[in-house]
Amino acid sequence: MAKLRYQGYCECEPTKLVREKFGNANVYAQNAQSLLTKATGFISAYDFTLNPYRGCQYGCSYCYAAAFSPNSKMQQDWGNWVILKENAATILAKELQKWYKKNPQQPPRIYMSSVTDPYQPLESQYQLTRSLLEMMLDVRNDGYPTPTLVIQTRSPIITRDIDYLQRFQRLRINMSIPTGSESVRRDFEPRSPSIKARLNAIYLIKKNIDAFKGYIPKISITITPLLPTLDTDEIAFIEQLKIADRVVIQDFHPSHNRSLIASTRSAADKIKQKYAWWYDCEQSSYAKFKSQLLAQLVGVEIKEGKDGFGYE
Repeated sequence: MAKLRYQGYCECEPTKLVREKFGNANVYAQNAQSLLTKATGFISAYDFTLNPYRGCQYGCSYCYAAAFSPNSKMQQDWGNWVILKENAATILAKELQKWYKKNPQQPPRIYMSSVTDPYQPLESQYQLTRSLLEMMLDVRNDGYPTPTLVIQTRSPIITRDIDYLQRFQRLRINMSIPTGSESVRRDFEPRSPSIKARLNAIYLIKKNIDAFKGYIPKISITITPLLPTLDTDEIAFIEQLKIADRVVIQDFHPSHNRSLIASTRSAADKIKQKYAWWYDCEQSSYAKFKSQLLAQLVGVEIKEGKDGFGYE
């Protein structure tokens, strides 16, 4: 298959034109050959990863997923383009059918998503993620168990889908909140939702799903990568984490210059210089924050790195 050339990111005639501009992002559309990708490495506890989009509007400075961009120009412009997998629901239906034909009573374990945010802003318009949730729930009509699903996001848009979320018997929602300080968030991920908006989303989910309305999802707050939280914010932030049944912490991915390797972007390394008081003693800063979590969050599971990203 010929390599696709995206308008704005190639010097010759493009094969993919910009469909529209959504905020700062060029939006492209294409059909996916497959949707469920065999899970390996950090999330090998799952059968598959599922990414409705390629690219992410949030464009966080540290995001390792930029390494998997279609080309080097798009990697450098991470956050300013998104590719819609237009046929996502159709492909997922076929792939689930194939799975259940071989494993009729064994639901697949799916991690959504590994290299994009399934609830980035344009999901409010295109609703690809919602269509995939619907497809996963439809397997019940054929007598199959619903997939085990973990949703990784930093977006309050997830609350739109409470009606679907409560129908998953085995669901964990991972809400990414890497810092408890808004000023730090604005430095490292200025396009992302506020800390308050993310916490409010979890409150809404817990408030609107009860045992009489559906299944109660497991809730994780993933402080990954662990960014600095100012001393003035730390105690109050950790107190708010009690809403979760699990808190996960992890330091930065190593930095690599090669493409197709999960690594922290150089943009984050520059911002880290502003927080030398934390990063000059990164190991002790990490240990101190972890000890505060353990002291304040009695009854909440505290996990680190890969160990924290499983469903159980």
